[in-house]
Amino acid sequence: MSEEIQFRHYFVDEAGDLSFFDKKGRIIVGQPGASKFFMVGVAQIADPEQVTWELAALRSSLMAHPRYKSIPSMQPEAKKTAVAFHAKDDYTEIREKVFELIQSFDIKVFIAIRSKAEIADTAKTDFKILGKKLQQNAIYDDLIKRLFKGMLHKADVIQIAIARRGKEAREEALEQAINQAQKNFEAQWKISSNSSVLIEPAYPSQVAGLQVIDYYLWAVQRIYEREEEQFFRPLAKKYRLIMDLDDRRNKAYGEWYSDRNPLTIEKLRGARSK
Repeated sequence: MSEEIQFRHYFVDEAGDLSFFDKKGRIIVGQPGASKFFMVGVAQIADPEQVTWELAALRSSLMAHPRYKSIPSMQPEAKKTAVAFHAKDDYTEIREKVFELIQSFDIKVFIAIRSKAEIADTAKTDFKILGKKLQQNAIYDDLIKRLFKGMLHKADVIQIAIARRGKEAREEALEQAINQAQKNFEAQWKISSNSSVLIEPAYPSQVAGLQVIDYYLWAVQRIYEREEEQFFRPLAKKYRLIMDLDDRRNKAYGEWYSDRNPLTIEKLRGARSK
């Protein structure tokens, strides 16, 4: 009797932006329109079909509710909540209902975070000394490699849905980043992987799991950018690892938050006071 094929399903999105300089080369990190942090997140979802069904059922009930019919983001022509949940765009009461629902999912979340101020300072030095310009995609791809380093050997088939960055699909570059993550794991642990990795660039309206990771990222973004933890706290146990790669107070590779080292506002304030 043949063994049953094992699947792992991952969903990838980002939060923040990769704007660092104005037209005169001045750093604009933290100014209006430019976030302080850039982060990439991965949600491992045990039953994507159930998640798809439950999010669709919630959206249908909200669309039929007379209280929400006049909300601009609920209008089909707006192409926002009517087609996909998106934490930044969703009406406050709707956002609360989505947060309540996604807490019930069998999900593990992993996030890698960069401080844009640190990146900008390094980029200015590199340009001044080496004439080397900052490559935005390289920042994104590096976080992909870090996140997936230990994830690609645990099933026969690894399915990865990645939110499209604008109109770019970048399948080849993403495949290279994933392959490098696999090689890095094998080099460190001497464990080879025979998993088949399938990468699917998609829009959140096409893949419900991308709407879920968007919400989990938004909750972390709010605690980092605005010191608002009310969205993060109810979801905290679902975050298996948050890698703050530029907080090197204690370790050269950054601060890693997990069950052993829970993320709190106090810890983030301590990092910024150094």
